[in-house]
Amino acid sequence: MDFKDQLKQLGDRVARLKEQILTEEATKNAFIMPFIQCLGYDVFNPLEVTPEFIADIGIKKGEKVDYAIMQEGKPTILIECKHWSTDLNPHNSQLFRYFHCTSARFSILTNGIHYKFYTDLVEPNKMDEKPFFEFYIDDLKEIQTEKLKEFHKSYFDLDKILTTASELKYTNEIKNIISRDLNEPSDEFTRYFAKQVYPSSVTARILEQFKGLLKKSYHQFINDAINERLKSALNTQEQEAKEEVTIPDLTEEENKIITTEEELEAYHIVRSMLRQKISAGRIVFRDTQSYFGILLDDNNRKPLCRVHLNGKRKFLSLFDKDNEEKIEISGIDDIYNYEAQLWKTALKYDPAVNADSK
Repeated sequence: MDFKDQLKQLGDRVARLKEQILTEEATKNAFIMPFIQCLGYDVFNPLEVTPEFIADIGIKKGEKVDYAIMQEGKPTILIECKHWSTDLNPHNSQLFRYFHCTSARFSILTNGIHYKFYTDLVEPNKMDEKPFFEFYIDDLKEIQTEKLKEFHKSYFDLDKILTTASELKYTNEIKNIISRDLNEPSDEFTRYFAKQVYPSSVTARILEQFKGLLKKSYHQFINDAINERLKSALNTQEQEAKEEVTIPDLTEEENKIITTEEELEAYHIVRSMLRQKISAGRIVFRDTQSYFGILLDDNNRKPLCRVHLNGKRKFLSLFDKDNEEKIEISGIDDIYNYEAQLWKTALKYDPAVNADSK
């Protein structure tokens, strides 16, 4: 399973289980340790991940950080954990105290859902007040996944990450300033534009008038840019449609088929489990009125499983040779319980799937 799928699976797990997680310790075990594992570190090897890492602070001895990710016997990332429902902002001071007492260059404050990454860009060996990177694991954007990948054990490069951290810190701050000034323009920001277009002196009355004009101009600019992109995309699609061979009309039966989000999620669960050894492109789905089928190589003779989710009762069909075994399930998460059977079916169709690339 690749890095992106691991994070997606963890995000789904967090969203599904959080209401049942009642303590900080349970949050660490259910959410944060799996996140550290996603980064490629062995949470059960204290030479890689040290729990309850001691960070003595002056005369205070025995101060402990929840986790320290280690490299060559030294901490590189400190992780302070809170219960998933806790607001992180009031707890920044703890990491401030720990950070300057170690050789770590990065620290993470997290409740298992919200992650805040810090470093010492402003003053060496003193943790910045603002995070340079933050995200929510259950709402992770693709660009955030790519940035997070730099912290993976296989790709970790201190100098590269520090450069990225600097860029993220300042681009995020600039974006915040732009957002603030375009929604509630400051006098200075408004005056900059007004002086370039207004022929006379910019008085207080004119300044106030231009604040409204600036907001209106900004929204028009954004709308025009969006419309231009949509127009370009539609033109491209029309051109591609002209070049395509005539597409046959859908049959009456095909018109009645509606693929639901739950069926697509079932497909992604199966694909995420099997793509450890099977190329993702080989795992496809076909929807019918009777069932939602997941196939190997888009071949009806190679069904991996079928799901029946549109009735009051839900079922999963597994295949052993030519036999179909229909199992009642309480929800699509139950599919995770049948990973071994799905592998067995895939191997039956193609014993060489273990040699496939991820």
